[in-house]
Amino acid sequence: MDNGALYLDESASVEERVEDLLRRMTLEEKVAQLGSIQAGALLEARRFSAEKARKLLKNGIGQVTRVAGSPGVESREAGEIANNVQRFLSTETRLGVPAIVHEECLSGLMASGATTFPQAIGLASTWNPELVRDITSTVRAQMKATGAHQGLSPVLDVARDPRWGRTEETFGEDPYLVASMGVAYIEGLQGKDYKSGIIATPKHFAAYSFTEGGRNCAPAHVPPRELREVFLFPFEASVKIARARSLMNAYHDIDGIPCACSRELLTKVLREEWGFDGFVVSDYRSVEMLKTLHLIAADESEAAVRALEAGLDVELPETVCYGRPLLQAVEDGRVSEATLNEAVSRVLRAKFLLGIFENLYVEPEGIPKALDTPDDRALALQAARESIVLLKNDGILPLDKEVGSIAVVGPNADTGRNLLGDYSHTAHFANVEARVPLVAVLDGLRGKVSGKTKLHYARGCDVVGTATEGFNEAVQAASRSEVVVAVVGERSGLSEYAVSGEGRDRASLRLPGVQEEFIDALCKTGKPVIVVLVNGRPLSLGRVVEKCAAIVEAWFPGEEGGNAVAEVLFGDHNPSGRLPISFPFEVGQVPLYYSRRPSSFREYVFASSRPLFPFGHGLSYTDFQYQSLQVTPQTVGPGGRVSIAVAVRNAGERAGEEVVQLYVRDVVASVARPVKELKGFRKIALGPGEEKTVTFELSADQLAFYDCSMRLVVEPGQFEVMVGSSSEDVRLRGSFEVAGHVKVVAPSRTLFSASRGS
Repeated sequence: MDNGALYLDESASVEERVEDLLRRMTLEEKVAQLGSIQAGALLEARRFSAEKARKLLKNGIGQVTRVAGSPGVESREAGEIANNVQRFLSTETRLGVPAIVHEECLSGLMASGATTFPQAIGLASTWNPELVRDITSTVRAQMKATGAHQGLSPVLDVARDPRWGRTEETFGEDPYLVASMGVAYIEGLQGKDYKSGIIATPKHFAAYSFTEGGRNCAPAHVPPRELREVFLFPFEASVKIARARSLMNAYHDIDGIPCACSRELLTKVLREEWGFDGFVVSDYRSVEMLKTLHLIAADESEAAVRALEAGLDVELPETVCYGRPLLQAVEDGRVSEATLNEAVSRVLRAKFLLGIFENLYVEPEGIPKALDTPDDRALALQAARESIVLLKNDGILPLDKEVGSIAVVGPNADTGRNLLGDYSHTAHFANVEARVPLVAVLDGLRGKVSGKTKLHYARGCDVVGTATEGFNEAVQAASRSEVVVAVVGERSGLSEYAVSGEGRDRASLRLPGVQEEFIDALCKTGKPVIVVLVNGRPLSLGRVVEKCAAIVEAWFPGEEGGNAVAEVLFGDHNPSGRLPISFPFEVGQVPLYYSRRPSSFREYVFASSRPLFPFGHGLSYTDFQYQSLQVTPQTVGPGGRVSIAVAVRNAGERAGEEVVQLYVRDVVASVARPVKELKGFRKIALGPGEEKTVTFELSADQLAFYDCSMRLVVEPGQFEVMVGSSSEDVRLRGSFEVAGHVKVVAPSRTLFSASRGS
């Protein structure tokens, strides 16, 4: 290695360093930068093996896969392994190019001892982008401590088929909400300076969440207009506003073209239209799947050529197609070296921006203390509190802490593990013990009740299975108690024991196993039953709702979930979560989302086309009143802005938080439009009797849609304004008019409304 080389000079520009390094590289070294290796392949008895590295890393490597996120690796060991890998690359390869270490971080860093926050669907339920930004800022610090540089999150798939197991990983059904949360997530993770930040990787590009039958990896049947307006919108925001430095393709195909080799998506839309200047990584093994799953490549070399020419830069989680098969294709002239150089330049650019050459190592001794600090746990508790949605309450909640007796029953009552989402370290791997304290719901309730309250616990049944032998014990506990808290739902993960998570798709949305029968048995005791749902997708609860006194949606609330649930049940926290996704009565209603077009609301023979619980729904222990809607001006041009102000008052006796939601409808358009679309929201805190005015600044750009010629336009006409507490609980209505001619919207259009509450 030439220590006087320009690429090693930190004072040189990034582009100068990239050009200099690329010029020095052999073909083999270039190809190596587009590959990856799993951390475990470099270990021997959980320790770094220089012998293995000399064999596997002789030409360098682009990325190392999940060092801290490897099963069995403790946090301090992860730092030592990362240091050894970088030391080897720096001192024992010809050019000394370090690697990017990537990790999973969907609900927190997926590593032993790291904080587990609520799953993404729960974070979406907070409707609080600032909170999400704070969480991912914390995740960034934990990842930096372990030696990571890139996080494979957030999931920006718009979830409109909850049969899909990965629904829990999303921010819900609405592109505006998904984009808002996604931008906040990316900004917190990447920070303001790449050298102190973690590269975010929005995924899965694109329409991965709307596949045949809700099955993972199946084809998506999405027309061009819906693809752009719904499924691409969050990614557009992630690129144009949050400046995401990386992106991950999706597994499936759209109209026969797998996303891993879609030049339309990865180059034309992403780079040419949106100006994306980062690098694209493959979802794990998706390049290889062009041969093994999609059957459009005869061998690994052809798969590599198709993916690389489409704009996919790095193969994860290990090099299969982007190794010798890609090298052979370049040597044979089946793909140009110029195309190879373009991809390699993107990878090198990221490494220089991250400052890895100058900051190779971490301090392993300090890693355990940097993970899950008291402040981190406090933030996890706050997030869990805000993620909880009160779906139904007949007045029984909040409970009195002096209550004489409570029966706490159900398969998810006395488990911390089942409060975790699929990409938490404990849930992701089978038989991995939690390295952070997990607070079960039963533990949380024990910590809240008075010393005189008797708690009667019984499991009752499992999440899955047909065994009902435990019913009797739970029914007896209920019979001896004044109130029953039944903690039911799903179990997340990737194993055969999970019913939610990646690859855990379901044909039914009912409570799994015998849990509905279990709730029936509890209700027959005549005691009021409060159902606490621990789950990752909206469930069809029509048979449950009528029988129960209250229903609390906790999702997968993370390590502090039990405390958060207890605080909500006893009124220490007034629930403020709102649904980011609609709940159906029956699975046969799917897809069921609030922003359908008018023709989609025809009723079924024996059922409604309406949801059980609508998008944006969530109850409170107080009452919020809306008044004095003002829309100004009443007429704007196609490039103008509209101010929408509403006064919101807490008319109850408890402090609480309200999510003020703004919806807009295009009254008459040249193509059929949704009955309403979310165009802004604001979460505000109000004390008893307090009033605040919430103001939204809506840009006419936000009214744009793709017309009959697939031009993105704002059309003149009348627009209805709806402000309320959910997509169906509209409190006030107004209108304004866009006057003038049709305007073709510029690529630099405004995507979000500004809002303030005072």
